[in-house]
Amino acid sequence: MAIEAVLIDIEGVLGPLSFLDETLTPYASERLVAFIAAHGEEDEEIEEALDEAGRLMGGFSLKPAEAGALLLRWMKQGRKPTPLKIIQGRIWQEGYASGAFRAEVHGDAGPSLAAWKAQGLRLFTFSSSSELAQKLWLSSAGSDAESLLDGFFDTRMGQKVEEEAYKAIAQEIGLAPAQILVLSENVDELDAAASAGLATLRIARAGGDSGRHPAVADLASIILP
Repeated sequence: MAIEAVLIDIEGVLGPLSFLDETLTPYASERLVAFIAAHGEEDEEIEEALDEAGRLMGGFSLKPAEAGALLLRWMKQGRKPTPLKIIQGRIWQEGYASGAFRAEVHGDAGPSLAAWKAQGLRLFTFSSSSELAQKLWLSSAGSDAESLLDGFFDTRMGQKVEEEAYKAIAQEIGLAPAQILVLSENVDELDAAASAGLATLRIARAGGDSGRHPAVADLASIILP
């Protein structure tokens, strides 16, 4: 079955993982508690995210200080629930707006996306970062990558290591799973995608074991029919 769409991770594929690990994550961690204290009771989106965090903990109504401590703990544990991702995205929005940092995008990202788009492929991202955070990353880098994408998926579809998330995305796109190619550097994510019936390709910019998945060194090395 021919590939009709490409589902692309941002971290490690379109942009370097180091930007997330060394810039974005520390920035959010340092400001998380103060941001929740300032916005948790007056910003509808943040209030809804905190309510959802409480539901994930069993239906608790969290005070701002309690919510801040919980979300910080989730960050330290490497967990990626949607409420945390929404709040991180809003914190990063302030950072981009203030000029605290500017994102990095790999040089092959824009040209590769443009070439695939010209072939008639539909292009989507799937990231643990919120849709807002994804758009901020791509737009702040001065790349035309964002304008070439047909849609952005985040943890509202499920976690990236869960098979059901990829099935849900295939249904949302309206294609058979086998018509979608997933590009990621993470083998666990590719395993989940393959279990859901999607085609997979590991972007191994830093090398490493690719498991059962074919691998290429960068986006420029991909040849799609």
